[in-house]
Amino acid sequence: MSETVETTDVAAFDAELLDRTAIAVRDAGAALLERYGEVVPYRTREELMRALAVNDDTALEILRPRLTDLRPDAGWVEDELDGGALPPGEWWVVDPAEGNVNHLHALPEWAVTATLVRDNLPVLTAVHLPLTGETYTARAGAGAHLDGRPLRVSRTADLGLGIVATSQARPDEDDEVVRRVGSSITAMLFDALVVRTAVPATLHLLNVAAGRIDAFWQFAGARADLLPGALLVTEAGGQISDAEGRPWTPHSESFLAAAPGVHAQAVATLSR
Repeated sequence: MSETVETTDVAAFDAELLDRTAIAVRDAGAALLERYGEVVPYRTREELMRALAVNDDTALEILRPRLTDLRPDAGWVEDELDGGALPPGEWWVVDPAEGNVNHLHALPEWAVTATLVRDNLPVLTAVHLPLTGETYTARAGAGAHLDGRPLRVSRTADLGLGIVATSQARPDEDDEVVRRVGSSITAMLFDALVVRTAVPATLHLLNVAAGRIDAFWQFAGARADLLPGALLVTEAGGQISDAEGRPWTPHSESFLAAAPGVHAQAVATLSR
């Protein structure tokens, strides 16, 4: 009885926590939206990095105090490009401007994300798209939603009828990863109906969770790229693994999220 009560209490607490996290990412998104519209020029990598940092800082000025207030003892992942497992306990994994480079180029594919991780498992996430006003949320065991409406992955059962997508995990990947990305795109061009390639990963994963596309894969990757979408896809009924079909962890060298009907076919294509 006490265990059931405790579980119910945790679920109610996390539901309230998710609501407040969603408010925080929406407010951070509104601040970034005020900076959006003109292409930001840069001539060097240093100028690019400074411009990216200004966007990050704009959102973090809102996100960091809000999320710290919600969970004062939770750790904070400083670099959104970091990968691998986290130490035990709670951590905020935040991308204050997911698709930041798109924002600088006046492209529409960017978002604000915040995910709470407990002992290396994502337990809740909120992803806000300021240009559309949409907010995607998921909580472990409670489903995935778009502005309160339940999300479900697609029912496609034939990869040859499927739309699939991939993303570049980060700039300056090593030669082996670049070649693997290229060969995987070629393989999918033979086996899938349509292949989409763009950054950022999170927006593709939103589309998998919503049933708009059937699979997404990526080689390498950062926690902030993959954890929000991994939880959304899982809670929407999708399957998560590495590209060879093994259980995915933050240590994995690849990532695959797919509708159940095409997951095995996608693994077969990516494993060739």
